[in-house]
Amino acid sequence: MKIDWDRRTCARRGHVTYAPDDPRLRTPLRADTALGEVWRCLRCGDFVLGEPHGSGAAADAPLVPRGKVLRDLFVLRFLAIERAVRGVFIVLVAAAVWKFSNSQDAVRRLFDEYLDVFRPVFRHFHYDLDHSPVVGSIQKTFGYEHSTLVLVAGLLLAYALIELVEAVGLWYAKRWAEYLTVVATAAFLPLEVYELTEHISWLKIGTLVLNILAVLYILLAKRLFGLRGGHRAFEAERRSASLLEVEESAGVAVAALP
Repeated sequence: MKIDWDRRTCARRGHVTYAPDDPRLRTPLRADTALGEVWRCLRCGDFVLGEPHGSGAAADAPLVPRGKVLRDLFVLRFLAIERAVRGVFIVLVAAAVWKFSNSQDAVRRLFDEYLDVFRPVFRHFHYDLDHSPVVGSIQKTFGYEHSTLVLVAGLLLAYALIELVEAVGLWYAKRWAEYLTVVATAAFLPLEVYELTEHISWLKIGTLVLNILAVLYILLAKRLFGLRGGHRAFEAERRSASLLEVEESAGVAVAALP
């Protein structure tokens, strides 16, 4: 089923109407009905009863995302939410590492006490906790220097900050955020591939696939680094989706006819 992004957005956020000063553009956007004056929505194209939300020169009209541009905005906001969730999670991990670095000995003693309690239980099920990879990984962290753990916490916090900045920029469809997302995500792809060679999990596979798709989508759809005509072609595509631009082009074409 094809999704009508324009009408779906108007149903959720309301219509956007505008009365341009140019009569050539004003006429196809306005009509009189038995109920009163109606204006055409710049997003979905439906006529809306009541006064326009704004008026003035056509150049001052709001550039309302519609069609493919609006769909791309939905995708960017999905990626923004994913980045925000990941950023918050990494902040929590960084806080846990920092707290652990300040109470490393106490946590080690508590872990050893629980290990002594659960060792007989797991032995009953023929599982040796002393040779468990998970237990071994946890015990290795107890040997890390305090300064090393603080450095890890700082690096995690910096990574979380990048994710949160990406999230805000992508939500507002900022072009600098699209570049930042592509560069930062692509930089971590080799590390994600390496982690899969160490241990395969569906979460790691899903994360890797999502990041690869995000990089490819933003690169091609947003025409970054000069791809598919670059920024100039992207702006032309964005403006070509504007209802006022369409009406103006149609008006110019009609005026040019003999």
